[in-house]
Amino acid sequence: MKPMTTRERMIRTYQKREVDRVPMVDSAWAGTVRRWYAEGLPASVDWEDYFGYDKVVRIKPDNSPRFENKILETTDRYVLRTTSWGQTHRQFNALDSTPETLSSYYDSPEKWEEAKARMLTDYEDRIPWDTLAENYPKWRAEGRFLQLVVWFGFDVTHSHMVGTENVLIGMYDDPDWIKDMFETYLSTSLRLCQKILDAGYEFDGIFWYDDMGYKGAPFFSSELYRSLLMPYHKRAVDWAHERGLFTELHSCGYIEPLLPDIVSTGVEMLNPLEIKAGMDPARLKKLYGDKLAFHGGINAQIWDKPDLVRAEMERIIPMMKEGGGYVFASDHSIPNSVSFEDMKRISELAHRLGTY
Repeated sequence: MKPMTTRERMIRTYQKREVDRVPMVDSAWAGTVRRWYAEGLPASVDWEDYFGYDKVVRIKPDNSPRFENKILETTDRYVLRTTSWGQTHRQFNALDSTPETLSSYYDSPEKWEEAKARMLTDYEDRIPWDTLAENYPKWRAEGRFLQLVVWFGFDVTHSHMVGTENVLIGMYDDPDWIKDMFETYLSTSLRLCQKILDAGYEFDGIFWYDDMGYKGAPFFSSELYRSLLMPYHKRAVDWAHERGLFTELHSCGYIEPLLPDIVSTGVEMLNPLEIKAGMDPARLKKLYGDKLAFHGGINAQIWDKPDLVRAEMERIIPMMKEGGGYVFASDHSIPNSVSFEDMKRISELAHRLGTY
């Protein structure tokens, strides 16, 4: 089979058709990439090009309430800042890490009304028009796969705006508030995405982050998923399919109890299959391989352990690629424990095992 472009490879993977090789799409921490350059990655070469990865472009309109981004304090250890979602974060300098949330301004139904009014205000700079104008022709000429990022659901609500405890309590005590937030996020995001399509830019799919699990369990029950969140997932999927776009859901954590309902929304690809949280790619392939394509599932905690990661890749990749529908990646992102030599071994093995 002749070599394919990323776009051709990804489309056939969504359709569970055979490809020249399994697509390879991942993200690396900034500190990881810095380490690779220090250890021998040529300075003028992008890491995805060097390791033969596929390039997927994701364009994310800004549907935040546009609270002021402001640095409050800078030390040798961290930067304290406010975010456009109204939170105060502490970001540590030494490590690639998730910011520590210190406070959430929009933490009640009353304050939410202020945020809602701000989100419904359209500004031209909510969409990266300059980036699109400058790069879109090149992306298409290179055969990249283009995704619009739709930003809504449980993840943005609890982690970026309202706070985890407030959202979980609200799902029981004030579900109308929670649904209003989900509705506003989704409507705002889809409205902005439609503006991009109306401007003549053609995309291949949508992608959204909605982390719904932690280690060993989802954050909430299947019943709450069905009553509060699933209708918005279904609406996003329907919106995409009406426009001929593929759909991919990113949800970290253990979400297998939610999968029967997630699958029923019509979403086509699931990412990242987080091993350390309890997700089992072999089981998922057996249960849902006829309905879902899968992206990820290689335990990032062992990428710096050559024997272990090789054995895991030899076990997972042949099984997941059978019948099509698999994109190679870590089960979250590539941490800075992974050396340049580690990554060379992993990418070479992924190319070999992923070839049909």
